[in-house]
Amino acid sequence: MLAASAFVFSLDFFHFLNLIPVTLMSSSPSRPIRPCLLHPSELPLGALAAGLGMLLTPWLVQAQSAEAPPVPVVPVVPAAQQQPPAAEAPASAAAGTTLSPIRVKGARENAGKDSYRSGTTSVGKGQQDLRDVPQSITVVTEKLIDDRRLDTLKDVLHNTAGVTFLAAEGGEEDIRLRGFSLASTGDLFVDGLRDPAFYERDTFNDERVELLRGSASMLFGRGSTGGVVNQVSKQPKLVKEHEVQASLGSHQYRRLTGDFNLPTSEDAALRINAMANTADNNGSGSAIDKKGLAAGYRWGIGSDNEFTANLYHLQNRNGINYGLPWIRPRAGAPVGETTVLKDLDPASGYSMASDRNDGDVTHGTLRHVHRFDHGSELSSVIRSGVYERDQRASTIRFAGTTPTATNPLTNPVPVTLDTLGPNTVLNRGTQLKVQSLHTTYVQSDYKTRFQTGGLGHELLTGVDAAQEKKEVKRATTPPGVNLTKPQTFYGSPFDGASINEDARLLSTASRFKAEAYGVYVQDLVQVAPHWKLLGGLRYDHMDGRFDNVAVGGAVSTYEQKISAWSRRFGALYQPSDRHSFHVSYGTSFNTSGDTYSYNPLSANTAPERSENLEVGAKIDSANKRLSTRVAVFRSVKTNERNTDVDTASTAYLLSGKRHSAGVELDVTGRLTPSWEVFGSYVWQPIATIDQASPTAVPGERQGERPWLTPRSSGTLWTTYQFTPKWRAGGGVNWRSSQTPNRNPGWAAEGYATADLMAQYFINHKTTVQANLSNVTNKLAADALYSGHYTPLPGRLLQFTLATKF
Repeated sequence: MLAASAFVFSLDFFHFLNLIPVTLMSSSPSRPIRPCLLHPSELPLGALAAGLGMLLTPWLVQAQSAEAPPVPVVPVVPAAQQQPPAAEAPASAAAGTTLSPIRVKGARENAGKDSYRSGTTSVGKGQQDLRDVPQSITVVTEKLIDDRRLDTLKDVLHNTAGVTFLAAEGGEEDIRLRGFSLASTGDLFVDGLRDPAFYERDTFNDERVELLRGSASMLFGRGSTGGVVNQVSKQPKLVKEHEVQASLGSHQYRRLTGDFNLPTSEDAALRINAMANTADNNGSGSAIDKKGLAAGYRWGIGSDNEFTANLYHLQNRNGINYGLPWIRPRAGAPVGETTVLKDLDPASGYSMASDRNDGDVTHGTLRHVHRFDHGSELSSVIRSGVYERDQRASTIRFAGTTPTATNPLTNPVPVTLDTLGPNTVLNRGTQLKVQSLHTTYVQSDYKTRFQTGGLGHELLTGVDAAQEKKEVKRATTPPGVNLTKPQTFYGSPFDGASINEDARLLSTASRFKAEAYGVYVQDLVQVAPHWKLLGGLRYDHMDGRFDNVAVGGAVSTYEQKISAWSRRFGALYQPSDRHSFHVSYGTSFNTSGDTYSYNPLSANTAPERSENLEVGAKIDSANKRLSTRVAVFRSVKTNERNTDVDTASTAYLLSGKRHSAGVELDVTGRLTPSWEVFGSYVWQPIATIDQASPTAVPGERQGERPWLTPRSSGTLWTTYQFTPKWRAGGGVNWRSSQTPNRNPGWAAEGYATADLMAQYFINHKTTVQANLSNVTNKLAADALYSGHYTPLPGRLLQFTLATKF
């Protein structure tokens, strides 16, 4: 089904692509030949979405004509993109002559480049006003990303509240929001399409990053217990605008980015973003070597039929710091006093020179938007991606007091802070991840507005389909080859030791394939002058297969089929254009296939289910330059798998239950024309495991607080334009204490770090900026695991020259 839909959908796109030369070769630039495009009903997936909307509202057209004549919607184009009006066609113009499209002034497309505040979001299926979404959303704009020098998605999430990290491979396998996992396989998106692979995401092509907090399965399908993260890509626009940024910094940091936007006709533009970044140490014990390229071509901008083609590639050849072991302060100290290596420089690491975190990501996207005469819109998109990862890491542990064949060096006594010294022996274990993932996503969304029965409706409906195929390689050491990792010493970080990782033999260890589809409908109804009600329903079906390939070639196959319904309800009270109060309820579900694998137990396990209840408000200042958001939430996982995947020895019973509750607060925008601020805070006093298996491991037992769930976390960043030439700012990030996964009996201490920024305007197009992050060189455990942690990056000094032309 998926392959057929994607194939027919692709044929439609190729048909449209074949019409491009007709437009570009028009002999009259002011009057391009407008191609006769396919009728929207000929788009197979798009027709299904539109048809669903019509099926649910068969009286739509009649209601529009009977109660409120449709108002034609004129395509909006930013003022900066206005073209000189074409000469009026003479009255005697030949019949059939096509006039140039009419354009009017509108909001600038790149508002996020000029402000911390964003009034819109695209995380909820199409562009929406934030005030019309009855759910908490935090938006990190491009300006904030540039001001704070946030190079990676992990950096961005660090600079928001309520987000924590598991010390996993690559750092993005398990991100926590509201105490629940943002699984990389289900809750990370690029332009509204799932981006499920494990890789270190860069921000060079991001216009903004959006966090939708709380259950969101009605919009996106599986996952979404704590929320979703959506990276919004930079898109071509009708204005000639280029920017180059060059950065130098500590640890041999070098970064060069280019953003080039070039209109190619009156309704088409090309945009290219490129990045190269190296450093011998990013301040937390691992090197950087990455390159990226993103190209987009958009044509028919503002017309009835608009198309966008995007190609994205990111190459990572980074080092990896897999973490450092916890340590007890003194001999005989209780386990609860275990802590971090306090005397260690945050930039130190004990990985081997041959350790690596290589990754290649390539995906292409084709999108078509059709705008109907009555103001409705049909958006259809297809994306195909290939993700490769080759990760060779070292787990660092203290050597014991008894020698082994592979670790002959020993410590004379158990290691504590009292006995720790330069000659303390460290062992290096082996962690390998060699895998590839191929994905195809097809999605179509139809939205319309209409009046019926005296009520205003904003109907949104759509369908989507996905195919995901993953292969994991087994790396084995051939006979006669010695790849034992040498031990090292606490006093010798970065000792330069290496082994020949490429001598390992690769063979298939497992294969996973899943096909899924979803269909949804949502209606936002204006029931009174200041009141809106939201209702949404979605159905998902997924068919997964996992092949476990033994060393000798024997294959064990496990299959799973699941079907699930998700719901979303909300109410909005908007007494003015500056105030919006909401209450919402949503559900979500997680499948056993979220890790792209099954076993005899998980293949027979039904999805976990979650509920989220939220009451909140979004309030703008009188001049609408400052926005605040506040929400009180309660999230519940009602039937949790009560055994950890890594420690499971019995059946996965869905008898677990946990909940969390707290308060969130965001403030963003301008306090004065010269004073700008971004703040995000979460207080989560309640987080409890309500039900658990009697055999649950620590950290998952009844009555305990779930791991990676600090009571308080947040960030505050502010800048001030002191003179026309000088602008400066600073901020703090903090997290209160939190326990590692499976709560081994201790908690990582809370921490706070400070950052500073100064910017000098050489002229209106060129600036020089200095950033100093982690000013005090604070050492703290950032991402946590039961046996180790990865530290926060240490002090980093960076200088950036940016110029526009």
